[in-house]
Amino acid sequence: MTQDRTAASAIQLTVWGAAQQVTGSMHLLTLPDDFRILVDCGFDMEPHTEPSDSTFPFDPASIDVVLLTHAHMDHSGHIPNLIRQGFEGKVICTYATLELTRLLLFDSARLNEREQHRLKQKPTTRTRGPLGPEELFVATDVEDALNVFECHEPDTSFDLKPGVSVSLITAGHLLGAVHMVVSVETAAGLRKIAFSGDLGRKGYPLLRDPQPLPPVDYLVMETTYGNRAHQEKGQAMDVVAQAIQKACVDVPGRLIIPAFSVGRTQALLYTLNRLYQAKRLPPIRIFADSPLALQSTKVYAKYVDDMNAEARNFARDNGELFDFANLHYVKNMKQSREVNDYSEPSIIIASSGMVEGGRITHHIRTNLQNPFATIFFIGYSSPGTFGHQLQHGRDTMRVKGQKTRIMAEIAATDVFSGHGDVNDLVSLVENQEADRLRKIFLVHGDPSAMVDFKQTLGHIGYPQSEIAEKGKTYLLA
Repeated sequence: MTQDRTAASAIQLTVWGAAQQVTGSMHLLTLPDDFRILVDCGFDMEPHTEPSDSTFPFDPASIDVVLLTHAHMDHSGHIPNLIRQGFEGKVICTYATLELTRLLLFDSARLNEREQHRLKQKPTTRTRGPLGPEELFVATDVEDALNVFECHEPDTSFDLKPGVSVSLITAGHLLGAVHMVVSVETAAGLRKIAFSGDLGRKGYPLLRDPQPLPPVDYLVMETTYGNRAHQEKGQAMDVVAQAIQKACVDVPGRLIIPAFSVGRTQALLYTLNRLYQAKRLPPIRIFADSPLALQSTKVYAKYVDDMNAEARNFARDNGELFDFANLHYVKNMKQSREVNDYSEPSIIIASSGMVEGGRITHHIRTNLQNPFATIFFIGYSSPGTFGHQLQHGRDTMRVKGQKTRIMAEIAATDVFSGHGDVNDLVSLVENQEADRLRKIFLVHGDPSAMVDFKQTLGHIGYPQSEIAEKGKTYLLA
């Protein structure tokens, strides 16, 4: 009976996603009056042998509000399904996050509609991708979802309801990305619970540096790079300039860059523009081949005021962040195929970043046996993906059923990684008062990264960390 009264008077945290894995962020905060806050509502993109029985392990109608840290689909992708299944509250995020989420959800709906058509033709097959047949939301579902969004500026606070406030603190991971800090007045006093979302890194192109969290009582923290430090020591401009020199000037060939459409492509285009303005960019054509990248670049250009001082000053002095001579946006598949017929030295930027679909696939397949082509990875590729196989020393690969010898040069850099590394993660924690911080819940990382980061935290004086278990409810006294 005493335990029940304690549970009823305590804040409860249940981690429903990104528990001992990277994707699927979904954290439920239940307040003493049963007010329920869902922090993020993302796709679980990990491979599973058996489909889940249901999309959500809770009743969506029981959720009062969703706090969305940023637009990436492993944090936002299930919002249309949440609404389809009964959620009637608000989704709260920054203005830039809303606009990028809109693009990503509509893009996902377009793919879902194709998948629905395929399943009608082959009803006995399983769905491809992270969604089951009943989870394939369409464009009208996205429109319904967007109607419930409520936006706030980054680095501001607001009252969610009497006794509960929320602070949105710049996270530096993506345009509009924030940490969420929920402050709750309880019978035992004020309690502050922080959700890191995805932590960015200092000095990233375009984005403001991650801001420190205020002192909190509990921290739900990502650990993507919990046991890794970034390897690239050079600056983004120098790294890109060297890659272009080697691939397109020293050898008159093609530089093919797989890049995610939202975030990574904009950082790269901005870096190329800076090289152009500094007269360090050779007079070669650059093809940006992604409709989604074109749309998200327009969103980025709209939110210059949310960017770092360097980007704001560059826009003021040059007028454009992303548009410069010799940059060509490819608008349709016909033009995309024609790019492969262009015989002069060139740069091709296309998605997806892991080479798991999108226009990048035909560019790479066309050039795998081209000794004058360089495939330059600027982002992480998950194990099992085509991109991961290319980066890890394969001499041959099977392409459309045919064994293909790889003759193209394969290169990579992590200078454009949008995640803070282990040193950035440590810095976020070290800003906290060790005596006040009651518990750190580790989420959003591979099990090995979590184990290693837990040990690291213990060594620096924060032994109160715990690797969160999926579905377990923790009492926050």
